[in-house]
Amino acid sequence: MTKWAKYSGMIAAGVLSAGVLTGGLATAQPTGGASTSGATCSIKVGSVTAGGDHRLQTFAIDGSKVVDKIVAKDIYPDGQVRLSATMRFGDTDTGDEAHTGPVIMGPALYDTSYLTPAGGGAVSQKQVTRVGGGWDVYRSLDRSTVVTATTQRDTEYSLHNDGTLYRRNVSYQNGVPSRQVTGWQSGYSGVKAMTLISQTSTYDTFLMTLTSGKLYTAHLPLAGGQVIPGVVKEVRSSTWQGFESLVAAPCGTGTLLLGIDKDSGSGYLYHVGHANGTATTIQSLGKAAGTFTDPAYFLWKNFAGQDLAGE
Repeated sequence: MTKWAKYSGMIAAGVLSAGVLTGGLATAQPTGGASTSGATCSIKVGSVTAGGDHRLQTFAIDGSKVVDKIVAKDIYPDGQVRLSATMRFGDTDTGDEAHTGPVIMGPALYDTSYLTPAGGGAVSQKQVTRVGGGWDVYRSLDRSTVVTATTQRDTEYSLHNDGTLYRRNVSYQNGVPSRQVTGWQSGYSGVKAMTLISQTSTYDTFLMTLTSGKLYTAHLPLAGGQVIPGVVKEVRSSTWQGFESLVAAPCGTGTLLLGIDKDSGSGYLYHVGHANGTATTIQSLGKAAGTFTDPAYFLWKNFAGQDLAGE
């Protein structure tokens, strides 16, 4: 994989156990009622199109679409990408813009890296590198990257079809990534969609919708041995089962959340306050402009961008 010198590393209510995350059925659309307190946040929603292009749609907090463009064409073969983790991007010493992140195509995991001119355009130095097979049994993928003045933590999470959530540490030697399973936790069989909402040096937190319609957070400490001592909290008890994909961006101490209903091709924006179980405030911001029919959605995050701080 490619290294760019500027980054000196790889650019490529109540506490419940996780066992409660099982199926069920509920109806209706989510509602809420908290104020965004004058926030001027936005969310950079990425997707892989059916034609294998990388797309960017930026939405303001009022649901209006600020940007809609193809960042790079033909990054992947047509119709192959099933899941994508967060894609990171930013300026390099060459004056170009670097883009990097993992995807799942068919049964295999791939690492992606490439350059474009600032803002997108002709692709150079593209590398889509096969990591290994056996990934057709996973239904969710994301990566949490936390950078300090001296360290960089890259932690990947993947949800197995049997309801086990796996955590892997990603490390680099001479720019080449390697992965090691560092923990797992069972009991997530009812999860329909999940997105990272908080990341620190000691834990990551996901927001999860269930097939039963419930909305939960899963607080996952990085310490604690092979079995992740995750703490799962109910946020809402019903009406969230309609979303097949979630994308979240930081918004102060809360989260700007996009829920995507692939059946209708619609997206809905919410401001989620700092997560605190059923006391968490959620404000519905309305329907996002446009349609959402691409196969895979993810967050575009700038190398120098704010970390998620939703819990």
